[in-house]
Amino acid sequence: MNLNKVFIVGRVTSDLVLKATPTGQAVTNFSVATNRVWTDKAGAKQEEAEFHNVVVWGRQAELASQFLSKGSLVLVEGRLRTRSWKDAQNQNHKVTEIVAERLQFGPRSANSGAAPTGTARPNTPAPAARKEAFEDSLEENIPEISLDEEDIKPEDLPF
Repeated sequence: MNLNKVFIVGRVTSDLVLKATPTGQAVTNFSVATNRVWTDKAGAKQEEAEFHNVVVWGRQAELASQFLSKGSLVLVEGRLRTRSWKDAQNQNHKVTEIVAERLQFGPRSANSGAAPTGTARPNTPAPAARKEAFEDSLEENIPEISLDEEDIKPEDLPF
């Protein structure tokens, strides 16, 4: 039995740029940073970041470029793909990337649209009501995207 499945949850490292193949298929590439924190043998806290290249196709690419920006939290489900090529100077290059099969966007920034700390808004609802409204808005505003493999055709690949 073979399995090529990846799940990562991390933050987008730069704003996304939506592109199209010559046949009109939407595609976007971006990088996601994941952090690992651990305590070493001496008891000191250690941290390292890993950066993952992600490729998204079709309608998912359009939605990702619309809803994701630098610093956004995202869950990526996909498969690993390694591709290689030679550049104009005949140098070999190799890259491993995650081809996204499904994305789930994280919550929007808590500060977006919020009043600065220490200032009050008139007619502000009670904290419990705000929390309930926030949770309701999360359920409504975070789309779940899933596309079948059939949407990607070999002739749409830009390489």
